[in-house]
Amino acid sequence: MSSIKNHLQRRTQRNRSKLAKAANHRPRLSVHRSSKHIYAQIIDDVQGVTLAAASSVEDGFAAKGGNVDGASAVGKLVAQRAAEKGVKDVVFDRGGYIYHGRVKALAEGAREGGLNF
Repeated sequence: MSSIKNHLQRRTQRNRSKLAKAANHRPRLSVHRSSKHIYAQIIDDVQGVTLAAASSVEDGFAAKGGNVDGASAVGKLVAQRAAEKGVKDVVFDRGGYIYHGRVKALAEGAREGGLNF
């Protein structure tokens, strides 16, 4: 089990180093998922603060949870909260996860919500 975690950590670091080169001081849309829920944060790495966040744990996601529909709704919610803060352009950080399923649904929901990446 630890080798799987180490592999995910290496993929995350590799992905994050590529993002840092291409970011041009744009905030990062970071995704984390568990077996039941999905989480998204927009992080300003220059200042070290979280600008907006959303997750399937919040109220109103009980019916959807962390499935594909819930992930899409979380993406739209984080995009809405980012727009309130004046953030439109971000860099997508999939966090070492494969761009498929819930991660892809969250990204597409964020794009529908108005985020550009």
